[in-house]
Amino acid sequence: MAEKNSSGISGFHKLSVTERVDYISEKHGMTSEETAMLRTGGGLSMSQADKMTENVFTTINLPVGVVPKFSVNGKEHDVPMALEEPSVIAAVCKIRNIANIHGGFKASTTGSIMEGHVQITDIPDLNKAISSILDHKDELLSIANSKDPKLVSVGGGAKNIGIDVIKTPTQEMLAVRFLVDCKDAMGANAVNGMAETIAPKLKELTGGKCGVRILSNLATGRLARASATFDKDALGGKEVVKGIINAYEFADSYIQRGATHNKGIMNGIDAVAIALMQDWRALEAGAHSYAAFGRRYGSLTKYSIDMDGNLVGSIEMPMAVGTVGGSMNAHPMSKLLYKMIDVNGASELAEVIAAVGLAQNLGALRALVDEGISKGHMILHERKAEINNVLRKNENTA
Repeated sequence: MAEKNSSGISGFHKLSVTERVDYISEKHGMTSEETAMLRTGGGLSMSQADKMTENVFTTINLPVGVVPKFSVNGKEHDVPMALEEPSVIAAVCKIRNIANIHGGFKASTTGSIMEGHVQITDIPDLNKAISSILDHKDELLSIANSKDPKLVSVGGGAKNIGIDVIKTPTQEMLAVRFLVDCKDAMGANAVNGMAETIAPKLKELTGGKCGVRILSNLATGRLARASATFDKDALGGKEVVKGIINAYEFADSYIQRGATHNKGIMNGIDAVAIALMQDWRALEAGAHSYAAFGRRYGSLTKYSIDMDGNLVGSIEMPMAVGTVGGSMNAHPMSKLLYKMIDVNGASELAEVIAAVGLAQNLGALRALVDEGISKGHMILHERKAEINNVLRKNENTA
């Protein structure tokens, strides 16, 4: 069994798959049935899959790795990551160890507010329409909240309404924005339902036509932030630190590089999101739109050097995730992995995922400026090639 140390777990990657399952199962108090599910990689039956999407005819397995003892705000999490790309989990583990030298990752969130929109076109009197909406704001909020009394009962629901005038090449239209506290839900269904519910009243108030009624994935009321100090010697010395700063500035100032830089962040974020059945497509949309929010497209992470020469990194981005509702509760394996990651609600989950994104980004930058990004990839690609050769031999002898 792997030995524990202050930086994480020594030699966890050298354990057999069976030993890793034993470690996770024992640590998190898994039942015999849950441990069996981990061993087989099963969990989603065809009947369950058929309820999750249309025209189901099969399912696909993805490898799920773990970043053990990932420290965020002083609490350790065993973070599951589902992806096929080599070196991502290894990079996060390496940066976890370096971050732990100076206390691990610190993280926070700004709240759980999602924004919905109702588009109104063909308005006969724009100013009168705006005044009418504002005069009936409380009534509109009440109508919206009637759609989801369960969310309202836990302190969530529609909280405010605003209006934006949108000038297009052919007309002026309104975007009626309503802000919804989604609490521990991701909130897409709640917000979309509320948008549909208030549309008839908005049509009555404005005399216009209600078009698009949907949430925004640019969740600026639901930001997650994470930061850490990374020891300069553990990173490889001051020249490596300087190279990382140069690489970050390159990505922040040059969109052709920035797109791939942010893709590296999402390598880590999406992997956790997929393992836990979060809407990774919404996270992608929010991340890349936020990277260009109010400025030219740039890096979602920031790096600087402190007085001791250590690297300080941070990330800020929308993080619309949920721990109730959605596909997570419909997928048996995701429910089990959620037990493993050990988070208390959507805010803590968002903090952990943001920290993973920062760790993966720094791992990629360090590889780029030190050994080159392809070295770690190729080592693991060679491992996959060896496995494929064994499988072919088995097929030939069967």
